[in-house]
Amino acid sequence: MMVMNSSGYLDLTFAALADPTRRAILARLATGEASVQELSQPFAMSQPAISKHLKVLERAGLISVDIDAQRRPRRLELKRLEEAVDWIERYREIFEMNYQRLDALLEELQAKPAKHKRKKD
Repeated sequence: MMVMNSSGYLDLTFAALADPTRRAILARLATGEASVQELSQPFAMSQPAISKHLKVLERAGLISVDIDAQRRPRRLELKRLEEAVDWIERYREIFEMNYQRLDALLEELQAKPAKHKRKKD
């Protein structure tokens, strides 16, 4: 088994989220667990193709598989999504602080009278 640190999972999470099919699968799983067949219904692709997408999501830790008799339903795992949200949130806060400093600087510049006003002839 491969041991992965949180930044490794973060890389896998963002790579998995880069694909619109995988994001749609996650959106579906947000409403409850589903089988591969149920997950493949809205897509014009084969079950093996959907299975490949599911493997990427599993490797990233975004979904898990339960064994329920003959069914193997997939379930959304929130931990990896929460890690991605936390990472994004840290940078959002930094950007917000930068914008606040820029706003303050612009207000300061606008409040100062112009040093060199042109005289009208």
